[in-house]
Amino acid sequence: MSEPIRNKKADLATAPTPQNTPANNAPISSRAQQPGVASIKEEELDRAAAASLFAQNPKLVSMIQGKLGTLVGRSSGYIESLPAPVRRRVAGLKGVQKDHAKLEAEFQEEILQLEKRYFAKFTPLYEKRARIVNGQAEPTEEEVEAGEKKEEEDEEGDEEEAKEPTEPVEATETSDVDVKGIPEFWLSAMKNQISLAELITDRDEAALRHLSDIRMEYLDKPGFRLIFEFAENEFFTNKTITKTYFYQEENGYGGDFIYDHAEGDTINWNTGKDLTVKIESKKQRNKNTKQTRVIKKSVPTESFFNFFSPPKPPGEEDEGDATSDIEERLELDYQLGEDIKEKLIPRAIDWFTGEALQYEQLEDEMEDGEFEDEDDEDDEDLSEDRDEDEEDDDDEDGSRPKQEAAECKQS
Repeated sequence: MSEPIRNKKADLATAPTPQNTPANNAPISSRAQQPGVASIKEEELDRAAAASLFAQNPKLVSMIQGKLGTLVGRSSGYIESLPAPVRRRVAGLKGVQKDHAKLEAEFQEEILQLEKRYFAKFTPLYEKRARIVNGQAEPTEEEVEAGEKKEEEDEEGDEEEAKEPTEPVEATETSDVDVKGIPEFWLSAMKNQISLAELITDRDEAALRHLSDIRMEYLDKPGFRLIFEFAENEFFTNKTITKTYFYQEENGYGGDFIYDHAEGDTINWNTGKDLTVKIESKKQRNKNTKQTRVIKKSVPTESFFNFFSPPKPPGEEDEGDATSDIEERLELDYQLGEDIKEKLIPRAIDWFTGEALQYEQLEDEMEDGEFEDEDDEDDEDLSEDRDEDEEDDDDEDGSRPKQEAAECKQS
């Protein structure tokens, strides 16, 4: 009796598998056993038991996180298993990529230098704006005409977009009282900027009415400083309050500058005028004499001026959720600084008038319009089908059950 023919494929060496690819083929037979799924109650019990275990053993959680951290970026062995000439080519491509990274860093540096050159051209315009806002100068006739022309163009554009005609708004008479500059210019602009408006409390507004200018300047090394100038006020003695954003020395993967941390000035509050704290009173009773006394305690409270006390980067003692919370606050703090630098300062007049809100809304609509939820399309199709079914049902004999009519249509 002859021996069965051997499958020569079995003698061939299997190719190395990439990371996370199973070495054995998954079963494809119809007889493959279905994976067992625990009931909801069992899953809840398992989660509760795991949560209880981790809560009682914080060191165990730290150890597991440490072990998982060591697995990140580890080689699966695939590259090491390649023939020597192939590994040599891989190393060469890494060298090419290194040259690419150097060019990316140079590219980002040139962009920064270009921003600084144009910022020097913007600065005289910002200084003129500050003089007009604070009543130290008046705009020229040419500037007023250019501004009025822009308003007319914007109004014409709005009229073309409007579907229904609107009634003209009657102009209100204004008194000829001599008003200096543009009162509350920066407070109004900040309150129209959504991310900043969320920070401003009613108590803050009294102090921010004295805000006379917001400026920025670049540092010698990558980074920038925001400068808030204040007129004399009852809240603090600072003429300027600054906040400086620093970047890390090394560039990121794409040559970008990586944000590191921010530092803010100390605010010299006048007595009883600190807007970042509130006074809470608490009664205490002496156990022996039964006499009561009132204890007043300062507790932190929400305020825009907390912006100048930025969060510090997480330290070695911070772990888990604490680190995530700090990193989230750092990201939010940096985004606020970027909004002031990139949006508020360059287009302060548009934020004051509220026009910038329309521009941002248009940008959001354009971004949202590029994508459409498939679920919404399915819902629309289903609703159309239901409408058609209802119309057909209305045409049928009223004595016939609706369910039967629907079944007839489907068949």
